[in-house]
Amino acid sequence: MIKAICAALLIATPALAEECAPDVVDLRWDGGNSRFTVELADEQHERMQGLMFRESMGRYAGMLFAYPHEQRVSFWMQNTLISLDMLFFDGRGVLQNVQENAVPMDPTSLFGGDAIQYVLEVNAGMVEKLGIKIGAEIKHPVIGENAAWGC
Repeated sequence: MIKAICAALLIATPALAEECAPDVVDLRWDGGNSRFTVELADEQHERMQGLMFRESMGRYAGMLFAYPHEQRVSFWMQNTLISLDMLFFDGRGVLQNVQENAVPMDPTSLFGGDAIQYVLEVNAGMVEKLGIKIGAEIKHPVIGENAAWGC
């Protein structure tokens, strides 16, 4: 009986790892993959606040900004206290542009792209450390049914 329960748990574990969750983002690209715990910013006031005034963030943590449709986006670091890498994805969740090592408190506008729907902010240096490349795909429940890598 105990062996049967253990076997059932082992079989179920990989399936659970593949499920989408609102506080998790999975990334995959040619040569790698990664997972981040995220806060979702899908309302206007949440996107405006972003990660401003935060003094720290967990190593594999971040914020996922979701817009209602693809659009031209720019970000800035005014009132942001930690250095960030910004990953800009189109409506299918495919990485189109990256801004690495954004400088804290810098009011300079950082252009993300003309047709961007999702932006993932993570700690500065993670893009280089993990080798994340343009064309990477993101998986999260907020990305619609046209997702390159769906839930």
